[in-house]
Amino acid sequence: MIETLAARVNEDEALVRRGRFLTTTFLLEVGPAAWLISIYQGRVVSVARGPFVMPSSSFALRAPEEEWRKFWSSRPPPGSNDLMALIKRRVLTAEGNLQIFMAHLRYFKEALAKLRTAGAAA
Repeated sequence: MIETLAARVNEDEALVRRGRFLTTTFLLEVGPAAWLISIYQGRVVSVARGPFVMPSSSFALRAPEEEWRKFWSSRPPPGSNDLMALIKRRVLTAEGNLQIFMAHLRYFKEALAKLRTAGAAA
């Protein structure tokens, strides 16, 4: 499911425009699985699945698989509907250069929410 992130984000011109000043690579961990997601001027240019020996990323978002499954469900329950809600509940950790994450928070919220249409079936 995460492999479809590039197509889902890149087809949303408003989201790409919102991220036009964002160029970074971040690590997304879903339980034991890891993905490096590279963004260039708001477009997702690559989604690579790990394992990685020494991943190079600006920051990392880590949460248990069950929490991501709730977040990506078509109707997430309260407390699982937003990245900041997951952080507040202490089930999502954000590590690294958080200035990039916070400066483009709405972009990351909307980009990761693009995976919701697939639901928890992945």
